[in-house]
Amino acid sequence: MAEQLPLATPDNPKLAQNIIHFARALRKAGLPIGTGRVVDAIQAVAAAGFTARRDFYWTLHACFVNRPEHRAVFAQVFRLYWRDPRYLEHMMAMMLPAIRGVQEDRTAQAAEKRAAEALLDGAQRDLPEMEDQEEGTEIEVDASMTMSSEERLRSLDFEQMSTEEVARAKRMLARLELPVKPIPSRRGQASHLGHRLDRARTLRQAMRQGGELRDIAKLQPRPRWPNLVVLCDISGSMSQYSRIILHFLHAVANAKGAGWAKVHAFTFGTRLTNITRHLHQRDVDAALAAAGGEAQDWEGGTRIGHCLHQFNRDWSRRVMGQGAVVLLITDGLDRDDPDQLAKEMERLHLSARRLIWLNPLLRWQGFAPKARGIAAMLPHVDSFRAGHSIASLEDLAEVISRPDDVGEKARLLVAARG
Repeated sequence: MAEQLPLATPDNPKLAQNIIHFARALRKAGLPIGTGRVVDAIQAVAAAGFTARRDFYWTLHACFVNRPEHRAVFAQVFRLYWRDPRYLEHMMAMMLPAIRGVQEDRTAQAAEKRAAEALLDGAQRDLPEMEDQEEGTEIEVDASMTMSSEERLRSLDFEQMSTEEVARAKRMLARLELPVKPIPSRRGQASHLGHRLDRARTLRQAMRQGGELRDIAKLQPRPRWPNLVVLCDISGSMSQYSRIILHFLHAVANAKGAGWAKVHAFTFGTRLTNITRHLHQRDVDAALAAAGGEAQDWEGGTRIGHCLHQFNRDWSRRVMGQGAVVLLITDGLDRDDPDQLAKEMERLHLSARRLIWLNPLLRWQGFAPKARGIAAMLPHVDSFRAGHSIASLEDLAEVISRPDDVGEKARLLVAARG
């Protein structure tokens, strides 16, 4: 339940209108609330009364919440809307970190940012509890340089970003998509534009017509969507990149219509951890907090060969079906045996439809595959690309379905041989 704070009843209450706006905010935060539930909530509050804050909370909770994952969102929206007299200022401070004075010096709780976004979306509309205020604090945000700042942020290295820039980058990555093209399969589906004869359906139609063949049924290849398998390095040298990229992967895992059959995510440093079920939580703060709690080797050492061996042995057959595309996110700085690393990379490459390696070290213009781990891994990938900025992830979204894209692999292989 939300933190208990004094609940002040306004002198000129407009309770029904406030409940309607509260329900609208819950709907924007992801709760499936229709008009009928709003009417039920107003009638329930009228029957239960408005005197006890706990009764009021649980009355609305009973009307609007019917799934366990919605409880945290409801609690945060309730706290911001009903319990905090300066909720609009707090939300503005949360969404725009440059505004100081009312921002709380603490980490946002699960679903809190999502609740703030839902409430702030209607801040410029008619807010019932603010209609009668003649004076107030006006907050103006100068957005004249928004495009230029976004362009700069797109090319900025994740490791060089300030706290405010990281927050803005995460919001931009949440809107970024990673679409994929379907894979033609040998199975067919009915289509008058197909080129294959559907003998069984043709004969069934003829039997209905007394054995007379009138139409020839045809088939076209049924589209099949691949799996996306992500292996993300969370060692000390990759911690800042992996935290931001996991925000991007959360958006990909929860995007509708992106085309991926399933999205499987693994982290590795000194050991392999499966975080797939955590990324499928809708709230990004709760998802990454749970993933970080399960992966105990954050900012530790790196044993890429050992972790790839664990993946190939325990998980490859489970998640690499359906022509999976593999994203390997690491800097390749490994101290284990390079021969073992090359062997495990070769096995991973043979199991995947495409193996794409994102390496933040490619941000350096003079980068060369001199490290033993990088030299052992490079021959066994289909594409070698940078993964240090928003622009690099946008480029990935454009080329992930191109089988001919090799990124920087060809150039670096020539440099390594020379």
